[in-house]
Amino acid sequence: MDPSGKTRSALQDVVTREYTIHLHKRVHGRSFKKRAPTAVKSVVAFAQKEMGTADVRIDPKLNQALWERGIKSVPHRIRVKLERKRNDEENAKEKLFTYASYVSVTSYKGLGTVTVDAE
Repeated sequence: MDPSGKTRSALQDVVTREYTIHLHKRVHGRSFKKRAPTAVKSVVAFAQKEMGTADVRIDPKLNQALWERGIKSVPHRIRVKLERKRNDEENAKEKLFTYASYVSVTSYKGLGTVTVDAE
Protein backbone atom coordinates (compact mmCIF):
# COMPACT_ATOMS: atom_id res chain seq x y z
CA MET A 1 0.00 0.00 0.00
CA ASP A 2 1.19 3.46 -0.80
CA PRO A 3 0.98 6.34 1.74
CA SER A 4 -2.34 7.64 0.32
CA GLY A 5 -4.07 4.48 1.57
CA LYS A 6 -5.05 3.19 -1.87
CA THR A 7 -3.63 0.03 -3.36
CA ARG A 8 -1.88 0.36 -6.69
CA SER A 9 -4.02 -1.07 -9.45
CA ALA A 10 -2.59 -3.48 -12.00
CA LEU A 11 -4.66 -1.63 -14.58
CA GLN A 12 -1.93 0.97 -15.05
CA ASP A 13 -2.61 0.69 -18.76
CA VAL A 14 -0.62 -1.02 -21.47
CA VAL A 15 3.06 -1.73 -20.88
CA THR A 16 5.69 -4.02 -22.41
CA ARG A 17 8.60 -5.50 -20.48
CA GLU A 18 11.29 -8.08 -21.14
CA TYR A 19 12.13 -10.60 -18.43
CA THR A 20 14.51 -13.52 -18.05
CA ILE A 21 12.72 -16.44 -16.41
CA HIS A 22 14.89 -18.96 -14.58
CA LEU A 23 13.06 -22.15 -15.54
CA HIS A 24 15.61 -24.52 -14.05
CA LYS A 25 14.60 -23.69 -10.49
CA ARG A 26 10.91 -23.97 -11.40
CA VAL A 27 11.17 -27.50 -12.85
CA HIS A 28 13.82 -28.78 -10.45
CA GLY A 29 12.78 -32.08 -8.91
CA ARG A 30 9.87 -32.50 -11.31
CA SER A 31 9.48 -35.90 -12.92
CA PHE A 32 10.81 -35.99 -16.47
CA LYS A 33 7.48 -36.46 -18.20
CA LYS A 34 6.05 -33.34 -16.53
CA ARG A 35 8.92 -30.89 -16.99
CA ALA A 36 7.87 -29.09 -20.20
CA PRO A 37 4.18 -28.80 -19.16
CA THR A 38 5.31 -27.45 -15.77
CA ALA A 39 7.59 -24.95 -17.52
CA VAL A 40 4.66 -23.65 -19.59
CA LYS A 41 2.50 -23.33 -16.47
CA SER A 42 5.29 -21.55 -14.59
CA VAL A 43 5.66 -18.99 -17.42
CA VAL A 44 1.91 -18.30 -17.17
CA ALA A 45 2.13 -17.99 -13.37
CA PHE A 46 5.13 -15.65 -13.68
CA ALA A 47 3.25 -13.45 -16.17
CA GLN A 48 0.18 -13.31 -13.93
CA LYS A 49 2.29 -12.27 -10.96
CA GLU A 50 4.37 -9.65 -12.78
CA MET A 51 1.62 -8.11 -14.90
CA GLY A 52 -1.32 -8.52 -12.54
CA THR A 53 -3.70 -10.04 -15.10
CA ALA A 54 -5.45 -13.38 -14.83
CA ASP A 55 -5.69 -13.75 -18.63
CA VAL A 56 -2.29 -14.76 -20.06
CA ARG A 57 -1.82 -15.82 -23.68
CA ILE A 58 1.30 -17.63 -24.85
CA ASP A 59 2.75 -17.03 -28.29
CA PRO A 60 3.21 -20.26 -30.32
CA LYS A 61 6.92 -19.43 -30.79
CA LEU A 62 7.39 -19.28 -27.00
CA ASN A 63 5.63 -22.62 -26.59
CA GLN A 64 7.83 -24.04 -29.34
CA ALA A 65 10.97 -22.72 -27.62
CA LEU A 66 9.95 -24.36 -24.33
CA TRP A 67 9.25 -27.72 -26.02
CA GLU A 68 12.17 -27.52 -28.49
CA ARG A 69 14.41 -29.97 -26.62
CA GLY A 70 11.59 -32.36 -25.73
CA ILE A 71 9.53 -32.96 -22.63
CA LYS A 72 12.51 -33.77 -20.37
CA SER A 73 15.16 -31.23 -21.29
CA VAL A 74 13.65 -27.78 -20.69
CA PRO A 75 16.02 -24.79 -21.23
CA HIS A 76 17.54 -23.47 -18.00
CA ARG A 77 16.54 -19.89 -18.76
CA ILE A 78 14.26 -18.18 -21.25
CA ARG A 79 13.85 -14.53 -22.23
CA VAL A 80 10.23 -13.42 -22.63
CA LYS A 81 8.50 -10.22 -23.63
CA LEU A 82 5.33 -9.63 -21.61
CA GLU A 83 2.86 -7.16 -23.13
CA ARG A 84 -0.13 -5.98 -21.12
CA LYS A 85 -2.83 -5.15 -23.66
CA ARG A 86 -6.42 -3.96 -23.65
CA ASN A 87 -9.07 -6.61 -24.20
CA ASP A 88 -11.33 -5.32 -26.98
CA GLU A 89 -13.69 -8.29 -27.05
CA GLU A 90 -17.36 -7.54 -26.39
CA ASN A 91 -18.13 -9.61 -23.31
CA ALA A 92 -14.63 -9.93 -21.83
CA LYS A 93 -14.37 -10.65 -18.11
CA GLU A 94 -11.09 -8.78 -17.78
CA LYS A 95 -10.20 -5.34 -19.14
CA LEU A 96 -6.59 -6.32 -19.83
CA PHE A 97 -4.68 -9.43 -20.86
CA THR A 98 -0.99 -10.34 -21.04
CA TYR A 99 0.63 -11.63 -24.22
CA ALA A 100 3.87 -13.56 -23.64
CA SER A 101 6.28 -13.91 -26.55
CA TYR A 102 9.77 -15.37 -27.00
CA VAL A 103 12.90 -13.22 -27.30
CA SER A 104 15.93 -14.94 -28.78
CA VAL A 105 19.24 -14.07 -27.08
CA THR A 106 22.75 -15.50 -27.39
CA SER A 107 23.69 -15.04 -23.72
CA TYR A 108 21.73 -14.25 -20.56
CA LYS A 109 24.68 -12.58 -18.84
CA GLY A 110 23.97 -9.07 -17.60
CA LEU A 111 20.37 -8.97 -18.80
CA GLY A 112 17.83 -7.47 -16.43
CA THR A 113 14.22 -6.49 -16.65
CA VAL A 114 13.76 -3.92 -19.42
CA THR A 115 10.71 -1.78 -20.12
CA VAL A 116 10.25 -1.66 -23.88
CA ASP A 117 9.00 1.58 -25.42
CA ALA A 118 5.74 1.34 -27.32
CA GLU A 119 6.45 1.05 -31.02
